[in-house]
Amino acid sequence: MSTLGNFVWGIADALRGPYKPHQYGDVILPMTILRRLDAMLAPTRDEVAKLVAANPNPDLAAARIKQQLGLGFFNTSKWTLIKLQGDPDNLADNLVDYISGFSKNIDVFTEFKFDQTIHDLADKDRLLIVVQEFAKVDLSPAKIDNAAMGDLFEELIRKFADASNETAGEHFTPRDAIRLLVDLLFAEDDEALATANTVRSVYDPTAGTGGMLSIAEEHLRALNPDARLRLYGQEINPQSYAIAKSDMIAKGQNAENIKRGDTLREDKFAGTTFDYCLSNPPYGVDWKTAQADVKAENQNLGQASRFHAGLPAVSDGQMLFLQHLVSKMRPAKDGGGRAGIVLNGSPLFNGGAESGPSNIRRWLLESDLVDAIVALPTEMFYNTGIATYVWILDNKKPAERVGTVQLIDGTDFYAKMRKSLGSKRREITEAQRAQLVQMYSEHNQGEKSKIFRTDEFGYWTITVERSLVDEDGNPVTDRKGNPKPDPKLRDTENVPFTYNGNADGDAGRDVTVKAYMESEVLPHVPDAWVDAKKTKIGYEIPFTRHFYTYIPPRPLAEIDADLKTQVAKIMDMLREVEA
Repeated sequence: MSTLGNFVWGIADALRGPYKPHQYGDVILPMTILRRLDAMLAPTRDEVAKLVAANPNPDLAAARIKQQLGLGFFNTSKWTLIKLQGDPDNLADNLVDYISGFSKNIDVFTEFKFDQTIHDLADKDRLLIVVQEFAKVDLSPAKIDNAAMGDLFEELIRKFADASNETAGEHFTPRDAIRLLVDLLFAEDDEALATANTVRSVYDPTAGTGGMLSIAEEHLRALNPDARLRLYGQEINPQSYAIAKSDMIAKGQNAENIKRGDTLREDKFAGTTFDYCLSNPPYGVDWKTAQADVKAENQNLGQASRFHAGLPAVSDGQMLFLQHLVSKMRPAKDGGGRAGIVLNGSPLFNGGAESGPSNIRRWLLESDLVDAIVALPTEMFYNTGIATYVWILDNKKPAERVGTVQLIDGTDFYAKMRKSLGSKRREITEAQRAQLVQMYSEHNQGEKSKIFRTDEFGYWTITVERSLVDEDGNPVTDRKGNPKPDPKLRDTENVPFTYNGNADGDAGRDVTVKAYMESEVLPHVPDAWVDAKKTKIGYEIPFTRHFYTYIPPRPLAEIDADLKTQVAKIMDMLREVEA
């Protein structure tokens, strides 16, 4: 943990006794935000007071302050954390007055229900010491830049989550994973990296504490200081929303572009699209609370619905966020948009042919929206050690990428961390990230990079019937003389669109299925036939299979020798015990 993190976390020691560890965050997080805003206001406090006095209308005052001082917020109270200590008897009321004096775009303390916390701290005789300790911390932008503040918030959340056995990973994504996603997302935008005064918009529908948006801004400005980035986000968790909004205010971004709410239930940016979209939605989390709204949207809007391609199982909403991102990408006719999303393995293959997940994959692939999928190392995230993947979507691919999907195996690109953070034991180094981005940019076939046509992921699920026979073994037929199928012998087979070299996709179904039956089925069961009325179309991306490397088993003699060695050791141990 950083020195600053240790100092702020150390303030929690003053809360021991009256507060339990899981309650520390309710005090420390809003106080950290307050100290940051307090420090940011300090240099211009007198000028702000004059402008507020001269412009009684709050909206006009806000406009004047933004125009003349470049501040996206202000405070009309006379208090600061330093001044508050001068009147300890009225500290609670004065602190409430202080947070009430912020401009209306600072609603973060309401989300924390901080006025209630303030009075609770006073009742437990802890308020003065907390204010005194935070007043000692220099969180001014000159001392702590925005990136460091973001790291501090994430560090504190992780500590509080550990203390209360909650899931820190619900709030933010590790920085190394975000940086890879952002690098891949911007890799094809040469204009943004080279043109002065370029304006780009970035949107995160699961913004958490704003880490993805912050790193996207940091990345573009590092490559092109003259570029301007407009950041937008929506977040369901009130505390994460409060932190993200505070972070955007500190960056000079428009705080109104951070909205609170359930993205699946209500798109707070309906009708708006963006140059870049990025997200790390929750894995395996049900969408029951949004189910009625999602289904109503589909019914009322049809093809205009965000989720028109299909609905996944209610137990996991990842593929809803995947579709939502596509709906937020700037249309190709307006220049196109790109999106990056971190998902676990299930969206690659879950669901059979013509199920909701399969239909979503079919729509994505047949619409040529999937640009690349990168497999990340396991043990990369704070709350899970499972396999995860970065999907890159593009609705206006460069010519060389049209009709293809690039799969990159990045599972071996990691370094072990000296100290684990929850389930996170591995990280992607800067050099390894550069290697993965280079593989993506070169778009070549190789051991860790493979290029596929989109139709190579399609297949038909055919229903194979066999004759029902009577007691004498003769086929039973219907009135027209056709053999009746035996339900007990019915089977299904998946026939790839590209089976036997066929490259015509769905159009070549009859030829391909016939070839499959003649080669794979009829030699074993000559009486079989396909019920064409039951044929279904499916899509899956068997990522692991494409990178599988056969490792032959060890020679039997070597295994026998190892076993004999181990048996000898066990016998020696038994003799020692018996002696």
